Amino acid sequence: MGKVFVFVNQKGGVGKTTSAVNLGAYLAEADKMVLLVDFDSQANLTSGVGLDKTKAKPGVYELISGKASLDDVIRETSVSNLRVIPSGIDLSGAAVELVEQEKRDLFLKNALAPVRNQYDFILIDCPPSLGVLTLNGLAAADSVLIPMQCEYFAMEGLSLLLQTIRRIQKGLNTSLQIGGIFFTMYDQRTRLAQDVVKEVSAYFREKVFETIIPRNVRISEAPSHGLPISQYDPVSSGGKAYQSLAEEVCARG
Repeated sequence: MGKVFVFVNQKGGVGKTTSAVNLGAYLAEADKMVLLVDFDSQANLTSGVGLDKTKAKPGVYELISGKASLDDVIRETSVSNLRVIPSGIDLSGAAVELVEQEKRDLFLKNALAPVRNQYDFILIDCPPSLGVLTLNGLAAADSVLIPMQCEYFAMEGLSLLLQTIRRIQKGLNTSLQIGGIFFTMYDQRTRLAQDVVKEVSAYFREKVFETIIPRNVRISEAPSHGLPISQYDPVSSGGKAYQSLAEEVCARG
């Protein structure tokens, strides 16, 4: 059975979507079958793999609302072995609709269940919040991957996120694990970035990945071309870092 990871951080702009795209691409290039799930109505992951988010229907909204099947929504990407379930603005209404439903936190888990055995990795990208969509992602996952920007407020947000994960572990998903924390947008020239890495690594120890994603303009440019960094500029510092992160993820199983 494939491993399901969910990327979660209630703070926006930490590289969550970028990491889902690029980690997924490098895992796929390592001969793993990978499915990306865009569970954010901003649909940045969808456009990041080259799909037009204004035309990517049916997508994840239609899937969880029962209007489309998995066969209808899973799309090819430019990377062999990498598939995606796209998103769109319609998903923003799902948060309201789900509140009134029974077992509202299990819609995504139930929708993905039929294809878990078909993929080595399923990577879910959630919105920057701790609302019902993110709870669906946490309920569907085996492990949480937490991208963390090297800033003071990111450390405060991490504490809140961990409280939420502990609540999920006590009830909604008792088998949920913290798959790891990794640092993004790292600038080695700043003392603050160095201190954040040092403090978080000392506290969480083996939960922190060794790979650190640097601040790199090529990573920022790649989504505008609809390409992961592995295809846009694999020899850049960002490309090498995400390849290293993928190797760590594979090694951890």
